[in-house]
Amino acid sequence: MRFWKFCCLLAGASVVAPAWADHAYALWGQPKYPQGFVHFDYVNPQAPKGGELRLVSNLRTSTFDKYNPFTIKGSAPAYLSDLLFDTLLAGSMDETATGYGLLAEDVQVAADGLSASFRLRREARFHNGKPVLAQDVKHSFDTLVGPHTSPAYKTMLAEVVACEVVNERTVRFVFKAPNRELPLRVGGLPIFSRDWGAGKPFNEVLMEQPIGSGPYRIGLVNFGKDITYVRDAQYWARDLPVRRGSANFDRISVKIYKDNTARLEALKAGEFDLMRFFSAGDWARRVTGRKFNTGELVKGEFTHKQPTGFQSYVLNTRRPLLQDVRVREALGLALDYEWMNRQMFYGAYQRVNGIFGNTLCQTSGLPGTQELALMQPFGKDLPPAAFGPMTVPPRTDGDGSLRANLRKAQGLLAAAGWTVQGGVLRNSEGQAMVLEYMDSGEGGQRTVAPWQRNLQKLGITLQYRSVDFALYQQRLQKFDFDITSIAYQGTNNPGQEFADLFGSAAADQEDSGNFPGVKSPAVDAFIRAMVSAKTQEQLLPACHALERAIAHGHYLIPQWSANTHRMAYNAWRLAHPSIIPPYSNGEGWVMDTWWARMPPLNAQTAPAVLAQEGS
Repeated sequence: MRFWKFCCLLAGASVVAPAWADHAYALWGQPKYPQGFVHFDYVNPQAPKGGELRLVSNLRTSTFDKYNPFTIKGSAPAYLSDLLFDTLLAGSMDETATGYGLLAEDVQVAADGLSASFRLRREARFHNGKPVLAQDVKHSFDTLVGPHTSPAYKTMLAEVVACEVVNERTVRFVFKAPNRELPLRVGGLPIFSRDWGAGKPFNEVLMEQPIGSGPYRIGLVNFGKDITYVRDAQYWARDLPVRRGSANFDRISVKIYKDNTARLEALKAGEFDLMRFFSAGDWARRVTGRKFNTGELVKGEFTHKQPTGFQSYVLNTRRPLLQDVRVREALGLALDYEWMNRQMFYGAYQRVNGIFGNTLCQTSGLPGTQELALMQPFGKDLPPAAFGPMTVPPRTDGDGSLRANLRKAQGLLAAAGWTVQGGVLRNSEGQAMVLEYMDSGEGGQRTVAPWQRNLQKLGITLQYRSVDFALYQQRLQKFDFDITSIAYQGTNNPGQEFADLFGSAAADQEDSGNFPGVKSPAVDAFIRAMVSAKTQEQLLPACHALERAIAHGHYLIPQWSANTHRMAYNAWRLAHPSIIPPYSNGEGWVMDTWWARMPPLNAQTAPAVLAQEGS
């Protein structure tokens, strides 16, 4: 999701420190890196600066029409926000729940937990040469929670009362109630200059180049097609521990291609240096060619420990046909994941289950005492099955079979008042069960087709609707769809962002993240309990209760995930550190820590150099 990095910035330090001494803030426990650390373990502090990284856009948009990544309408270039805007705190890629001072030299959380103060570094500078001051931090906060940005910011910062200027270089965020996560949340806000847009309403600040303080600026632009980010040789934070060994490329150019086929062929032709793959079929069968045979292009699978996320088919409960939980469960029973993984995905994936996979929040078994204490007041709002064992997706191997799953689905549909009449599933009013699956490209039709065939056996028609991405975005913003697919990223430290994803208030708010339209007092209560948790012992039962409510509500039909970043890259032009950080995020790791070979290798020099490196 577009706000996930902002939501999940993690930092480290003691909560009730009496003086300005905290170089970091940790949600739980102590930060990995102590005061005075030199650099993160996973970087090469001697990495050479220079050269160019040529990337392909990771966005589904085929163009861009603005430079402002925060306003609602339009599309900004890929990676712009990450490269141009620094934050008060910076996370590391080898730990969770911790962030270290970047714009802020230190952070202090009040003893009562009702505020967090950040003292800005005197050397911090925007790209226009002006210092980063407390007024700029306040301006950024006020703008992001204002009327011209996505409502997700307002939801995620709902517990922040105000941003106050204490003095020229000290800013204090005031909270409604003690909340251990909020210092991280405000510490992850992108900070921009008050001069950006010269006082215009923020929704009119579109073509003005952003004035941030990050390691890169916007360089040459082929507007709507390609963009180049240029490293700021005078970047103010280049020698800070959190930045040493990073931002090594002089230029990062990003190209846009019309479709996946054109993108793949451009990689093989050497038009860019690195591409991340999400298609198991492409990775297994089509990432081949002369440059791969010579070793110039390399297929790299980089194992990570990131949360699995919860990539899912989303069922829009605002639609009358999808409001009955029994109908939603029946739709999921018709998905034969095991066949798909075997026949279509080359066994590359694992099935998603729940919303907190591969984290401490992951739920299994029966509810514990603390979970039941949270759930029992909402017995009427939760499916009875939520009080039993945690649901697991239906299987079609081992003891399971598609036939048995479809029989169970028929029983659920009959109980919900649907019967097959002349091969068509109809309700008591004679209305046929016809649903539309919306996607922004033809590529998804191949994976949906087996599900369509199985649903047809139940008398259900699932129509595939491909729309261009601009219309797709517009329809998502207005919740104008029956079923679609969303790749939700996971988090080790869930918090207020889940109010945007599943909270009742967000269900009726256009452009929110609550695509399934969840409106449940129980879910709202579990999110509040999760956000207000003061210890992990309080957090985990709230997470488990929330995961049970969403999973047993069958708002989402879980898809699949992988525990590796699959990236093809030019090994003759690029080099990377020997340590792969466990919580890296693919292209972000590359842009942050890799470097350019200068000069690039060739057919004569590559074998010896790569053999020496063990690549």
